[in-house]
Parts: sequence; structure tokens; C-alpha cells
Amino acid sequence: MINITQQIVLQNINKQNYTDLFALMKEIYPLAYSHFWKDKGDWYINSQYSKDHILKELSQENADYYFVIYNDEIIGNLRIIWDEKLEGLADKKQVKLHRIYLHQKTQGKGIGKNILLWLEKEAIKKGYEIIWLDAMDEQPQAFLFYKKQGFRYYSHTFLPYKLLFDKVRKMSQVYKKIT
Repeated sequence: MINITQQIVLQNINKQNYTDLFALMKEIYPLAYSHFWKDKGDWYINSQYSKDHILKELSQENADYYFVIYNDEIIGNLRIIWDEKLEGLADKKQVKLHRIYLHQKTQGKGIGKNILLWLEKEAIKKGYEIIWLDAMDEQPQAFLFYKKQGFRYYSHTFLPYKLLFDKVRKMSQVYKKIT
């Protein structure tokens, strides 16, 4: 367990509790993203949070995967990939915030901000200079949140998923220099 604040704790996700992750995502992902998908996001949840996929992600040596706990309740997840480089960005030590999903009922409570501050401190301790992530352009509140935290636009990519509506495929790659 990693204590970020008195109310916010990170707990490692492991092979024994991947089913808890699947159940969590079945609850929280559709609240934010179901309108992006022709099937309400079922394919995405069932593929990205399947047993095989999660076990593969858990076996990746340079990645950390956590449940986000707020006031003793699991309300989200976080995945970090150390040494994942954003193509074309300066040749500096980089860490990717691969996933962060938080339940909508907890928005505005400073959880995301505190997690980013914790990640920044951890990255600096390990000698990293850049944190980056992919942010969906069609989620303007998330985009504004990252901008307020000091992230800047770098480039963009498009998601290839067939069941995703065309107008929401664009992902902006944003980064923050931390040293």
C-alpha cells in the first residue's frame, strides 16, 4: 500500500485480484465513455480487462498497476509504464501514465491532482525528466485538468478500434517536464 494522503491510497493490482479490476471497470468505464462506442464500450472492457490481457500487463517488468482507494473504497485504477518513450520527444528519461480511471462520483475531490503530484515525486526520485500520457480530445474536462497540471500538447494519434465512433478516435499526446 502506498499512502498518497490520509484519504488516498494505492494498492498493487496482482494476479489474485484481476477480477476486481474487471468488475470495477464494468462499473466506471461506461459512465465516462459509453457514448464513444457503438456497443457502449463492452468490447473495450472485455478485451482490455480480460484475464489474459490483464495478466500480460501485470507481467510487464517496467510497469506498475494500482487500485486507487479513496476513504477505504476502491474508486479507480492507475497504470504507469517506466521508460516508455514518446516518439520524437527529447531523449530524456520518460514515464508514461498509461491509464488513470477514477469513478465519476469522486471528481473534484483532488484525487487525480494528488496522484499526479505523487507520480511526479516518484519519477524525480528515480531520475525521470518527463511524464507523458494520451488524452482523448473528446473529453474536454480531462484535457483541461492536465493543462492545469502543467502538461503541454506534443502530438496526436488515432485509435484504431472499429467499434469506436470516428469523431472520438483522436488522442492527444501531452507531456510535462518535471526537472
